Formats: sequence, C-alpha cells, structure tokens
Amino acid sequence: MTALNDVLKDLAADIDEVARLVENIGDDAWNTPTPAPGWSIADQIAHLTFVFNLARTAAAEPENFKAVTAAAAGNFDGAVNAALKQFDGLSPEELLARFRAQGQASVEALGAVPADTVVPWLVNPLPPAVLACAGIMELFGHGQDIADTLKVRREPTDRLRHLVGFAWLTRDFGYEAHGLTPPAEPFRFELTAPSGEVWSVGPADATQTVSGPAHDFALLVTRRRHRDDLALTARGADAEQWLDIAQAYRGPHGEGRQAGQFTDLAE
Repeated sequence: MTALNDVLKDLAADIDEVARLVENIGDDAWNTPTPAPGWSIADQIAHLTFVFNLARTAAAEPENFKAVTAAAAGNFDGAVNAALKQFDGLSPEELLARFRAQGQASVEALGAVPADTVVPWLVNPLPPAVLACAGIMELFGHGQDIADTLKVRREPTDRLRHLVGFAWLTRDFGYEAHGLTPPAEPFRFELTAPSGEVWSVGPADATQTVSGPAHDFALLVTRRRHRDDLALTARGADAEQWLDIAQAYRGPHGEGRQAGQFTDLAE
C-alpha cells in the first residue's frame, strides 16, 4: 500500500473532483434520481458526507467511534439511515459545504494518526492509509453515479492506483456477499493505468489473474458497470468467476448495473 501522505493527497483531490461535479448544477438537479435505485444526487453527497464524518471520528475520537458503532451494532443499516436524515433539511449549498468540510476533516484526522497505529473501523481496525483508500473507493463509485446522472465523463487519473490496491485487499468481499467460499490462492491484477503504466498487484506466480484497463477495473469492483461492457480478461476459472461477483465494499452486492446500460455515455 502506498505511503499515507500520498494517498491522503489523492483522497483530497478526489473529494474536490466530486464536489466540482455538483457545485454548479441547479438546485432542482440535486433531486435527480441516479442509477443507484432510490438515491438522488443529494443522497449520494449525503452518504459520502456521513462516511467522511465516520472516518474523521474513527481517526480523531476512536473511543467515541467505538461507542457509536457499538450502539448501532444490532441494526447498523437502520442507524445509518437514521443518521442520514440529518441532511434532509439542508439546501444544496449547505450540503455541499458540509461535504467539503467533512472530507477535509477526515483527511486531516487520518494524517494526524501516529505512525504504526491502526484506526478502529466497522469490522476490523485498519491502517489509516487503507481507510483513506476506502474513501477513494467510495468517492469513485458514488461519483460515477453522479457523473452518469449528469452525463458527464470524468477523466481517469493515476489516483486509481489506490483503488486497485484496495480491491486486492478486499477481493473476498464479493464471495462473502454471495455466500461463497473464497479460493485460497491469491489473485494477481495486471492493469494498465490511465498514464499507460502497468500496475501489478499480487504474486508473480499466481495462476489466477485479471488484466485490462485500471479504469475498467475500478468500474467493475465498485459495480458501476457490467463486466460485459468492460475490457477485462481473466486467466483461470476462479478469476473468471470473480469478474461476475467482484466488489470492493463489504455488505450486500446490490443490483449492480445491466449490460449496455450506459452505451450512450462515452467512457
């Protein structure tokens, strides 16, 4: 995993990119439904704001974070939905300001975590760099929903390298979401960055590999595109199956996206 300062710099850049997607749209556009069923653009920004406040709390107030998550342990999804209601009365300007502020606060809090210290999180404690990579994954996925709604093409950057590494660490989430036993053998990812550099993650002698553009890979593991619409290839039966179930986030896999759903948008 990359150095903390590097990933935090890229996390801050991604926060700004998502903010700029919505900063000049009309107030009515914030209520536009996105490809995520039941979620408007405002819902997407509210969710990200909540996530970054949670990350800030975990890094800066770990005991408070533990108390909050312990209280919600019996119905965490319900607690999240209840927490999101705090954003319902905010104007688009107020919600965007809250998003920017909580995003920046999370970057600062993660950067202040002492070296070699882990941060409490929802299942297991994480190094702050890994939690920052999770934030980049969240921004990519929810930002893609917003971009698709607005019919905007985001220019892929090499900041995706953090998402690639995070997806390697979380490879088993897709299996867990489908009630399957993950294979024992680790995979290898061989992906072409937007800059043209080739990123390799995983053992060089792995028999299960996934190859293709890193941007397509990011769309796959955030389940923002169907695998049939992506230029990804697998070597090995396990890797081939994984392309159907891959996700870099824990929890239900959701509906995903249909093949050909975004053929009117240039990638």
